[in-house]
Amino acid sequence: MTFEELIKNHSADVIEKLITEVLTKDFIEIHFDFLEADQWSIITTHQYEEDKEISLRLHLNDYYDLYFGYYDDEDEFIEIVHPLTEEEKKILPVRLKKIMKKVLDDEQGMRIPNNFLSR
Repeated sequence: MTFEELIKNHSADVIEKLITEVLTKDFIEIHFDFLEADQWSIITTHQYEEDKEISLRLHLNDYYDLYFGYYDDEDEFIEIVHPLTEEEKKILPVRLKKIMKKVLDDEQGMRIPNNFLSR
């Protein structure tokens, strides 16, 4: 299965894996970033041995996307962006969505203990 097929056909599984990985760390880092008029808050995991990056981004107007970046065999960086469906948004912990919204609204990243999301 290609990465494109994985993201297109199994995005919910990728989102759940990303959330699980983020929640296993002592602290969760939510960053703020922008490019031209687009702004987003973002959580990211890196799999350095496989040269992969998986992120969940919240943009303005409650628009979430799953971002998957990797290097192909020719060492070219490939980016796949998958908009989350309403069903996929339901996978996200409510507190994580609130914190990502705050980061986006304040235009400033946060670092919080992972147990904050389980309260």
